[in-house]
Amino acid sequence: MVRMRKTNNQRGIALIGAMVLVLILSLLGATILNLAGQETISSNVGREAVVAQQLADAAGEVVVSWFHRPQGKSAGSAFSATLAKRNHDIEGILSFFDQTGRSQFVGTMGQPDVLLETGRASDYQVSNDSRTGLFHALHHLGRIEELKVYAPSTPGLLCTVDVRVATHTNPPFRQSVLMQLGTVDLPPLRAAVQVSRDLGFFQPGNEAPVSVHWGDLKVGGDVVVGRAEELPAQSRIVPVTGLGYDEMSHREDRWMDAWIGGDVRMTQLPAGELPALPHNIHPQQTPTPGIQFDRWNYEHTKRIAQRHGRYFAIDRDGFLYPDGVVSPGHGLTPDAVFQSKGPGDHQGLIFIDTLDQSAPREDNIGTLRLHTAYWEGHLVMQGHVVVAPNGSGQSISALSPPDTDHVANQVRTPVQLSRVHFNGVLSAAGNITVAGRARVYGAVVTGGTILSSAGGTLEVWYDHDLSQGLYRGVPLVYRAPGAWVAQY
Repeated sequence: MVRMRKTNNQRGIALIGAMVLVLILSLLGATILNLAGQETISSNVGREAVVAQQLADAAGEVVVSWFHRPQGKSAGSAFSATLAKRNHDIEGILSFFDQTGRSQFVGTMGQPDVLLETGRASDYQVSNDSRTGLFHALHHLGRIEELKVYAPSTPGLLCTVDVRVATHTNPPFRQSVLMQLGTVDLPPLRAAVQVSRDLGFFQPGNEAPVSVHWGDLKVGGDVVVGRAEELPAQSRIVPVTGLGYDEMSHREDRWMDAWIGGDVRMTQLPAGELPALPHNIHPQQTPTPGIQFDRWNYEHTKRIAQRHGRYFAIDRDGFLYPDGVVSPGHGLTPDAVFQSKGPGDHQGLIFIDTLDQSAPREDNIGTLRLHTAYWEGHLVMQGHVVVAPNGSGQSISALSPPDTDHVANQVRTPVQLSRVHFNGVLSAAGNITVAGRARVYGAVVTGGTILSSAGGTLEVWYDHDLSQGLYRGVPLVYRAPGAWVAQY
C-alpha cells in the first residue's frame, strides 16, 4: 500500500511538472509570436517610413526641376509666372532677387506664394493624376497631400519648399519635409558671339573668321569683312534650317543683329559707290549708346565651378590639374578632360584658371589647345584657347529661338544641326584662335578677339536658353546644404 501511494504521488508530481512545463512553453511561444508580430509591424512601419521619406524628397526634387523649365508644362500654367525670374539686378539682368538682394518669394507658411492642397478635388487632380499630374512620376510611391513654396528663412537663399506626402497603405504613413533652395546665379549670355576688341584684320585673307546664326554679334571695335554680301541680312520669312551660310545662295537669318562699336571695313570694295549695309548691322555704337557685354566675374565663377562643376589649374605646356593641385608629370591632356562620347554626354561647367591661380593678367594666362572632335559643356578659360577639332563633329538636335517675345506664344522650331564640334559655352579671357572649320551650338565669348589660323572659320548657332540663364549641366536652383528638415 505504501509503495502504491508513493508511485501515485510521483506520478502526480510528474503530471504537475509536465503541466507547468507546457504552460511555460505556451507562454514562451505566445511571447515569441507576439514579438514576431511586433517585429513584422516594426519592419512594415520602417519600410513605409523609408518610402514616405523617398516620396517627400522626390517631390522636393520635382519642384526644383520646375525652376529649370518655368515655362514648361511640368510647372503648370498657374505657376509659370511665379517661378520665372521677375526682378532685375543693378545691371538690369533678370534675377530672382531685387537690387537689395531680397528674394522674389515673400510668402509665409500661412500665405505661401505657391499652394497645392489636395483635399480640394481640383488640386488633387493637378498633383496626383497618374497620367497628367505634376507628380505623376511618383504615383507608385504615394500621393502629395500639400505643397507650399514661400520665403526663405535664411537670407540669400531663394525660397522654402514645404511638402507633405502619404503612402498608399491603409492606414497611410505620412511624412512632412521642409527644405530651402539656393540659386546658382551665372549671368545670362544674351548674344551668340561677344568679342571685346576688333574682329578681323584689314588684309585680304585675314578678315573676320566668324559667322553667326540665331542671335546677336557684339564687337567692341571694328569688324573687317571681304564684301558686304558676307554680312547676313535679317529676314522674318527665311526658313529655319540647320544650313550653314556657305550652303545658302543668300546669307539670311531671322534673329541675327550685329552691334559694332567701331566701323565695318571691307577689303574687297567694288568700284564706285560704297555698298549699303543690311539694316541689322549697327556700326559706330561706341561711345553712344555703347556695347554692353555680359561679364562673368572671375572669383564668383571660380567658386561656382568648384562647387557645381570642375576646376582645373593649367601649366605653361597646357596640361590640366584637377582641383588646382599642380603636380608636374601628372597633368591631364585637354582631350582627356573635354572629350564627349556623343550628344547627351554633357561635361557641365569647367573652369580653367590662370598660371598663378589669380585674376587674369597679360603675364599669367596660359593657352588651352582643344583638338576634341566633339564636346558638350561650358568652358570658362582664363587665358587663350586654340580650337582645332579633329573629325567632322556630331549631328545634334537643337531648338531655334522663339519667333515672338511674348511668353505665351514662344514657339521654337526643332532643327537638326550637322558637323557640330562644341555644344555649350566657349569663353576665354584672352584670344580664341580657330584652325580648321569649327561649329558651335551655344555661345562664344572672348575678352580679346577671334583669330584664324590657316583659313580656320567658326560658325555659331545661338542657344536661346542661355539668355534665360539656363546652362545645361549646371543647376539653376539646388537644395541648400543643411537646410533640410523632416517635421514628422
